Amino acid sequence: MNRRTKIASLTAALLITAGAAGSAVASGDGGGGSREAAALTGTAKLFRPAPATDDITFTFDAHLAQKDRKDPQAATGTFRFSHYTEGGAYGGYAVAKVDCLVTGGKVAVVTGVIHDTDLKELRNKRVGVTVHDLGKHDRLGYSWVGRESDLEVPPCLSSAPFEQVKAGTGDFKVLPWQPPYN
Repeated sequence: MNRRTKIASLTAALLITAGAAGSAVASGDGGGGSREAAALTGTAKLFRPAPATDDITFTFDAHLAQKDRKDPQAATGTFRFSHYTEGGAYGGYAVAKVDCLVTGGKVAVVTGVIHDTDLKELRNKRVGVTVHDLGKHDRLGYSWVGRESDLEVPPCLSSAPFEQVKAGTGDFKVLPWQPPYN
């Protein structure tokens, strides 16, 4: 085999391998089977203009398995949020166990019941968060805004994503849900 034939064969093999890998990634299976039905992952801080010293962070690890794609309330995982001011002197955190995850395009709504917190009034409350995955300019909303924020939030419900993520602090990722009729 001459040098030109070897290079052509190697190039063809690389292109075939890259094409197969690209197909696996595009289908969402990463080579390990079918992709999950939906997901919301990532960490970021919310933007506050100076001179505000608020440190508000949200972290998501929420998933809906392919076998449960007809039932968003079968979602699993957790999400965490914290809000501290004056270098951590005031504020608190909460961790919720996911009880619903619905995504559409690059928007996700996740709800969960708080099981770990240093704010006793939040323990065992369901809260909802909405994320709009816009790359480096994500947005977020949460159910505890407004006058009646102490009302019980139903599963799969939150507010519009009215908050901005602070530039350079992270990036949320939404895996769009594909219900059975798609």
